[in-house]
Amino acid sequence: MIVWHNPRCSKSRGVLQVLAEAGVTPEVVRYLDTPPSRAEIEDVLRLLGTDDPASVVRTGEPAYRELGLAGADRDTLLDALAAHPSLIERPIVIDGDRAVLARPPERVRELLDRHR
Repeated sequence: MIVWHNPRCSKSRGVLQVLAEAGVTPEVVRYLDTPPSRAEIEDVLRLLGTDDPASVVRTGEPAYRELGLAGADRDTLLDALAAHPSLIERPIVIDGDRAVLARPPERVRELLDRHR
């Protein structure tokens, strides 16, 4: 499993705790330090079962307002997510051909249940 993680986020830390309790040691990607490319974001959207980047946008971030992203089209949102990774909702957990936006953190159990 791969976790797009922000250590300052309680939800993100909660996911790591749930995984640790399940005996899983994920690959942790600090996506603010190593931002995903636009192509990686599109791949993750596909794994999440959506084509809509708005589903992973943090609309409360100052950059969302500053960039005027309300009502933005798909391409504009994808470019903004790649250029400003703080706009990406967290944590995203990837497991092979599936991913979940683990809000609340317990949503990661959807992926864990596949391995039982």
